[in-house]
Amino acid sequence: MRITYSVYIITNRKNGTLYIGFTAGLKMRVYQHKNKLIDGFSKEHSLDKLVYYESTENVNAAIAREKQLKKWKRQWKINAIEKFNPNWKDLYEYLDS
Repeated sequence: MRITYSVYIITNRKNGTLYIGFTAGLKMRVYQHKNKLIDGFSKEHSLDKLVYYESTENVNAAIAREKQLKKWKRQWKINAIEKFNPNWKDLYEYLDS
């Protein structure tokens, strides 16, 4: 079985607060955010809409990408979201299990 690692961005609304994370189980992680099961920044700011993600089977590439995105200027992050997901739709329902 291959493991897929994902870097993702969640928010509370279009142009709202952004959170960048990394996980080996994207659907489960977003479920945890949606149900406030993870203490911390995302829970405090009610961040529960998946608006961007990238996936790979290379764990080191995913970790490096997460670090890279976290260093980006806010506008660069917004540009990436709008290129990937122009309407800022919550992509959670489109994820495979």
